[in-house]
Amino acid sequence: MRIAMVGLGKMGGNMARRLCRGGAEVIGYNRSPEIVNTLVAEEGMIAATSLADVVSKLQAPRIVWLMLPAGEATEQAIDELIPMLAKGDVIVDGGNSNFHDGERRGSLCAEHGIGFMDAGTSGGVWGLANGYCLMVGGEPEVVKHVIPFLKVLAPAADRGWAHVGPVGAGHFTKMIHNGIEYGMMQAFAEGFALLRGKKEFDLDLAQIAELWRHSSVVRSWLLDLSAEALKHDQKLEGVAPYVADSGEGRWTVQESIEQGVPAPVLTLALQMRFASQDKEGYPYRLLSMMRNAFGGHAVKKAGE
Repeated sequence: MRIAMVGLGKMGGNMARRLCRGGAEVIGYNRSPEIVNTLVAEEGMIAATSLADVVSKLQAPRIVWLMLPAGEATEQAIDELIPMLAKGDVIVDGGNSNFHDGERRGSLCAEHGIGFMDAGTSGGVWGLANGYCLMVGGEPEVVKHVIPFLKVLAPAADRGWAHVGPVGAGHFTKMIHNGIEYGMMQAFAEGFALLRGKKEFDLDLAQIAELWRHSSVVRSWLLDLSAEALKHDQKLEGVAPYVADSGEGRWTVQESIEQGVPAPVLTLALQMRFASQDKEGYPYRLLSMMRNAFGGHAVKKAGE
């Protein structure tokens, strides 16, 4: 049971570790060799020095799992791999690619007789210990070659992974998953801000977060993580009020527009992340000036 893992960052590296510990032979390649050497020493992974070396160390049907950044990095790897692979081999894109790219790449691979599977992957840094949630898209005859590895990566052989549909369906499902994640996170953040704002009650946020973890309808893994963080630091003064957004959050909102399906919560959660990233604050400056112009309201000067 041999598979290649290309891209050994936080997710890819831990996935390689889990596969090795689950009995798979893993050929690992990363542009920076340090993590390769570490995984060879600690997990018994087999090192590769290039994509050509990766292919040479696999047996048919070769399975090459990519955990690379969405976009150009993944595109280049697939373009380089196609001429080196043979009919019946499989490329898996496990990064956060746009599902439209997955559909196009699947068609390109099919023209060369190469199987393609898109795998939406969730689990973060906890996946190594707890397993990953894997949402895969592809033709059944392609997916069947990868199922033994999905069973190792998932929390258990019979759960935490699913073949959800044709090529593109895996990344589409993960895209919507991330959109929902945005909304859930925003709801928790706003709720705890309201709790903190009620100064006269002097509420213990860590206590309440822990309380809600047990039998409450809002209990979840996100609440578990929040409770752990608040246990150590409720003021969060060392954390900048800046929240990045991934491509998948934007793509989810774009999909809602294309389908004409209302998704106000997911859309607003994305917009709130944009607001946190606005260093200039120009819209708010203009709002202040408008209030001054029509109502004579005082304008707070910069630095006050």
